Amino acid sequence: MDAVADRRTGDNRTRRARKGIFISIEGPDGSGKSTQIENIRAFFVEKKMDVIFTREPGGTAIGERIREIILDRNCTEMNYMTEAMLYAASRAQHVAQVIQPALEEGKIVVCDRFVDSSIAYQGYGRRLGDAVRIINDYAVNGCMPDVTFLLKVDPDVGKNRITARRGKKDRLDAEKRAFHEDVYRGYLQLEEEYPDRIVGIDASGSIEEIREEICRKLEEVLKRVTE
Repeated sequence: MDAVADRRTGDNRTRRARKGIFISIEGPDGSGKSTQIENIRAFFVEKKMDVIFTREPGGTAIGERIREIILDRNCTEMNYMTEAMLYAASRAQHVAQVIQPALEEGKIVVCDRFVDSSIAYQGYGRRLGDAVRIINDYAVNGCMPDVTFLLKVDPDVGKNRITARRGKKDRLDAEKRAFHEDVYRGYLQLEEEYPDRIVGIDASGSIEEIREEICRKLEEVLKRVTE
């Protein structure tokens, strides 16, 4: 098995031995991730557990500077591969500086977006294909989530939510409908490929219904890792 295949994103067998739990939250824009992340925060606060909440792109000083470039509406000339590599660069720093050390210390890490976003947005949305997976195989270096919550919502619904919530869109929000449809298709494909890791949740339900479903799964994850 070559070096790239050995780091394959999404393959549980390639994860390094670690004490902590890695949780990622995914979904198209407007799926309600921010709200549910706060509900997850409340879940762990109630249990008095040591949790780090972070985000991508970003999570480190270097990553946050990259984030500003990626989402800047003025960067209209950005090449698609440049975009994909910037996301991967931010992720590589994030894993090395924040995520992996925290997991090795036995902490729980909750990340707003991770590698699945790159595969959905750049691999499918930008139609860069497997090049995105290969780049990110090196970026994550075998550090993959134990569970990923995928909040699923129709792209049109998500777009309307964004417009109603904040009005001004970032560079990716402003993309055409076809782009967001491809992104959503990418997410559904990932859910199909990695059923043991990715938990698909209908984000068209009420906030409370979604919260309850996520909390039930979190209880299962905690029980599994402590047995």
